[in-house]
Amino acid sequence: MDTIETQIDTGSDEFKKNREVMETLLEDLNTEMKRAMEERSPKAKDRLAEVGKMPVTKKLEMLLDKNTPFLEIAPLAARGMYDGKIHKAGAVLGIGMVAGKEVLISANDAMIKGGAAYPMSVKKSLRGQTIAMENRLPMINLLDSAGAYLPMQSEIFPDVDDGGRVFYNQALMSKMGIPQITAVMGLCTAGGAYVPAMSDEVVHVKGHGAIFLGGPPLVKAATGEEVTADELGGATLHCSESGVSDYYAEDDAHAIEILRNIVANLPDADKAQLTTRESLPPLYDPKEIYGIVPRDIATPYDIREVIARMVDGSAFLEFKELYGPTLICGFAHIHGYPVGILGNNGILFSESALKGTQFIQLCDRRKIPLVFLQNITGFIIGKEYERGGITKNGHKMVNAVSTATVPKFTVMIGASFGAGNYAMCGRAYSPRFLWTWPNHQIGVMGGQQAADVLITLQNDQRIRAGQPPMTEEEVAFIREPVIAAALKEGDAYYSTSNLWDDGILDPAKTRDVLGLAISAALNAPIRDDVYGYGTFRM
Repeated sequence: MDTIETQIDTGSDEFKKNREVMETLLEDLNTEMKRAMEERSPKAKDRLAEVGKMPVTKKLEMLLDKNTPFLEIAPLAARGMYDGKIHKAGAVLGIGMVAGKEVLISANDAMIKGGAAYPMSVKKSLRGQTIAMENRLPMINLLDSAGAYLPMQSEIFPDVDDGGRVFYNQALMSKMGIPQITAVMGLCTAGGAYVPAMSDEVVHVKGHGAIFLGGPPLVKAATGEEVTADELGGATLHCSESGVSDYYAEDDAHAIEILRNIVANLPDADKAQLTTRESLPPLYDPKEIYGIVPRDIATPYDIREVIARMVDGSAFLEFKELYGPTLICGFAHIHGYPVGILGNNGILFSESALKGTQFIQLCDRRKIPLVFLQNITGFIIGKEYERGGITKNGHKMVNAVSTATVPKFTVMIGASFGAGNYAMCGRAYSPRFLWTWPNHQIGVMGGQQAADVLITLQNDQRIRAGQPPMTEEEVAFIREPVIAAALKEGDAYYSTSNLWDDGILDPAKTRDVLGLAISAALNAPIRDDVYGYGTFRM
């Protein structure tokens, strides 16, 4: 492969200013991540210690193999929502190594409202199950939940993507042969009782683990019977009488020891085979990305410079280099895994869309995973381009992205606007994983463009009605709130809090995260020999 030769002057003022802005963004990100992991009330901490429970961080430390990475999913989910303190949507979710096997782990945080489930908690649970199903990962649940947060029950309970879907997915996962192992480390109330009941194996902690459809207050209200949580659904009852639970644990540490033994007893996964190479570091420091990415996402730059700091040996075999130059496509390796990379170098024209379509087909045919580096304002518009078939050619790329069967991974490294989001494998196009960088912005279009469109439409209506155009004050009255809303709802934190992505990444760590994600994805077959595409409008 050719080696990308950088054209970046790391001593230039522009590079230094860009780097300073990105480092500030990363300082903010690290602050938010620390707050989400550590900010818990003294009362909640004292209560946890009082009843002899471990905090989530300690549970994970004991469960995961020593000195192995943990790929956390959606660490800032629900940021700023509800009372601003439902950190991580009340649970830690991620992929890690347990007894030498890659597994998906979901752990309630009882220090956040007793582990109660909010709407975003449900969304995060469903995201975790999707990851487990798509990548055939065994799933470990560390349960400690007071059940649904009742004041918001209408947003948690009834719909197709609400709480009931969790148990539907559990049934599907069981049918698919995906191991589900649950440790009952606290309350599993109401619908939460079905999580262990529908798992393959259940470890139940003595004293504070309890499973019941209706807790003591509800039992008393409904029947008048007075009973303790342990009498109603404790470890002794469910391990010796009901048979709901399979393993009796003395405490949290014992439960984690049993979990590790259960995972060790699982058969080894038959991972999909790729033609791998020895992993090599890039020739250039990945932290140089900080100075390469412009301070203003509207400023163009060469995506090859990012690729050079992300792929093994900075080696990149570029496909159709002279054709459709606003979309860069090519073959490379990341931590030894072969990948096909698509990165934006401007707006999508017909030529770049056709190039992308062909490249996706090649990778899909050869079972090469796809990586999308998304920095796109959309497809070109205008009379000339419509005559040239931009709509049908854009459709071809969207079709190819939709129907490709190889694992897809998306990193939103700048703008993500309009149909460009679709063609570059946005969330709706089911990439196995999708991340953003701190400078990311997303929307139907940029705030300034959206405001201009609304102003133009308003003026057109006035002209048809025989009225004069809007005054400067009236224009400002429309423009300013539209731009403000676009900035608020389009930034990386708004995206990640709503679980539109799997987390915000440090650009310099993107290469390592992609390597972990590709490895996890190989637990599932690359495809089930169903290859093909829908109709391409010629």
